[in-house]
Amino acid sequence: MPRKITASLFISLDGVVEAPDQWHFPYFNDEMGATVDAGLTTADVMLFGRRTYDSFAGAWPGREAAGGEDAGFAKKLGDMRKIVFSRSRLAPEWRNTEQARGDVAEVAAALKDEPGGDIALSGSVSVVRQLLAAGLLDELHLLVHPVAVRRGMRLFDEGEPSIPLRLLMSRTFTTGVLHLVYGPDTAPPTGGYEEAVATLGE
Repeated sequence: MPRKITASLFISLDGVVEAPDQWHFPYFNDEMGATVDAGLTTADVMLFGRRTYDSFAGAWPGREAAGGEDAGFAKKLGDMRKIVFSRSRLAPEWRNTEQARGDVAEVAAALKDEPGGDIALSGSVSVVRQLLAAGLLDELHLLVHPVAVRRGMRLFDEGEPSIPLRLLMSRTFTTGVLHLVYGPDTAPPTGGYEEAVATLGE
């Protein structure tokens, strides 16, 4: 059975995914922490874009070494195999890190056919977009925050073909954050304006 690729993103109500550190933390609670941790429970590989990797590598090894309350989660990240997509040469100091050899679709497709646990992404919007476009992302976890950021990069850019998705699960946190899980929709709805008008007239 092929391995599953899952991606998890913090996203605002108006679709912004950039710089969540500037708007996400007021909504973080135990529910969200458990959800983030659960998303990595079955994974033994993480995929990264270069910017997200640099952010993680600049923070989590130090937290592991400090031995604080999040040291266990930091160790879990450190122990996982980490594959980074980058146009420039990578000289990683974080253990178990390697630079991808090939483009996103090639590497992801090959990984899915290898034995092992699931493959996870956290952030890395450019990689998520390419996996969606290639039909290789099995689950898209969106933690929708009840705030309109009104500036910054959005998950879906304009001018690209539409990507039908199917809602697999939804949950509301006490903070008002929605946890939505989507998968590929292989049989999206059909019909058009005439069918809609006819339905309303029934």
